[in-house]
Amino acid sequence: MESVAEVHTGLAGKLIVSCQAHETSPLRDPRVIARMAQAAIMAGASGICADGPENIAAIRELVRAPIIGIAKLDHEDGRILIAPSFDGAKQLVAAGAGLIALDCTARGQEFGALNRIGRIRRELGVPVLAAVATVAEALAAVSAGADFILTTLRGYTPETQHIRCFDFQFLRDVIHAAAVPVIAEGRIRTPAQAAAALDEGAFAVIVGSAITRLDEVARRFVLAIQQGARKRDRYAIGIDLGGTNTKAAIVKRDGSLLFQLSVATPAQDGRQALLDHLRSAADACQKVAAEHAIELAAVGIATAGWVDPNDGSVVYATGNLPGWMGAPIRAELESATGLPVGVENDANALATGERYFGLARDVDDFVCITLGTGVGGGCYVGGRLNRGSHFLANAIGHMNIEIDGLPCTCGRRGCLEAYANAAALVRYAGPRFQSAAHVIQSANAGDAGAREAIRIYAGWLAHGCAQIVNLLDPELLVISGGIAQNNPLLVEELEKRMAELTMGFERPVRVTLSPLACFGGVIGAAAVALDAAAARGTVS
Repeated sequence: MESVAEVHTGLAGKLIVSCQAHETSPLRDPRVIARMAQAAIMAGASGICADGPENIAAIRELVRAPIIGIAKLDHEDGRILIAPSFDGAKQLVAAGAGLIALDCTARGQEFGALNRIGRIRRELGVPVLAAVATVAEALAAVSAGADFILTTLRGYTPETQHIRCFDFQFLRDVIHAAAVPVIAEGRIRTPAQAAAALDEGAFAVIVGSAITRLDEVARRFVLAIQQGARKRDRYAIGIDLGGTNTKAAIVKRDGSLLFQLSVATPAQDGRQALLDHLRSAADACQKVAAEHAIELAAVGIATAGWVDPNDGSVVYATGNLPGWMGAPIRAELESATGLPVGVENDANALATGERYFGLARDVDDFVCITLGTGVGGGCYVGGRLNRGSHFLANAIGHMNIEIDGLPCTCGRRGCLEAYANAAALVRYAGPRFQSAAHVIQSANAGDAGAREAIRIYAGWLAHGCAQIVNLLDPELLVISGGIAQNNPLLVEELEKRMAELTMGFERPVRVTLSPLACFGGVIGAAAVALDAAAARGTVS
């Protein structure tokens, strides 16, 4: 038996371990429970809480630390009550318990718990701990003579069952209201929570399931692994809205594509037509996902123009997409799909995709350039996507490379985009070529005019890339988009011209084509989607 003074000396600021097991658990054996208690004391715990005379007697043979005795009994209302009768408490003390805990919630009081507090203290000579769920119950228990308050039953009574984790505010409220020490117990799952409870003023901390219930601990790990597996199997919709074509796909977390489509973009039809177009693409992907019982985590949109990632709206767009500025993409798509939606500039999305799935997984400083109807850029600096203070960073296509040069869709003149977009490549090649793809195909077949056009194109592009390299000093320059695909001559000529235009000392910048190919924007959009889902807590 322990006096209150002895308990203060032995348990103040310490850990008490509750050694119990469910009725169906193979651990429910007094010898096993006693070994649990012995291991806990050897590890540094200062006290034990245990259920029933047999378990307490077995523990007392192995440890000399204070033991809090409890008795879980079936009561007349058909439910278990942690409130032994006086005779039950007497058996616990005889078995070796030095303290007795009673359920002093409203239900425990209904079965006479408050009346037993005084008798147990007087006749058995041991301190009594009152387990409660509310401040009012704590005050009633103190008035009845309880020596300590336990927060054990917070969350386990009808009026508190909505509480699913340890309630620190309740602990603070009870400490403030009660005139006796308060011991923190109930849903304390981590060492950090136990330490925090003591920091809040708890007299001691009791931890049970998180330490001694091996079956429950294992179950939590199994559940976490199963949930993780389900999350790893989840997919995202990626949509790449380009000035000419829109590509969409269902993308797995490893970057593989399950379903893909490509349709013409109604670029000149205005904002509402473009929003309807995105909804249609997302709907097509959702229907395929439903047919294959695929769980979708989120939708990602990669769009021409610059985006505020906080609300998913378009901050600025050029004449390639008239009326697109201000478009509320996230709001529209979340309403249409019912999924979290992430929105990003197309080149930023490509950079995110490269970081997730491509060449830049282990590179902190790199730049992605997209070459198509327009010229876009996305870069990581120090391992973080660079967006700028107004989300307008990486406007690579609108760097000026020619004073009073050709007009650009942004309204100015001499921008890189006017010299390095698809129309420019066709212009360099001459009227016998119908498209940039035709020029590239002809160049690969050995056509001298097409190859010269690519060299001219690479020269202009090199002027812009050299400025980027001199400013940011990236390790890697990734080229993507329609003009980059199947165009090895472009990379060859670009590296050659950049060496002439960058600062003269040795600078090992790798220039390479994106391995994500023509669906790089879609894969990047899916990476943006997974980021959005993680931010909402729907997937890890």
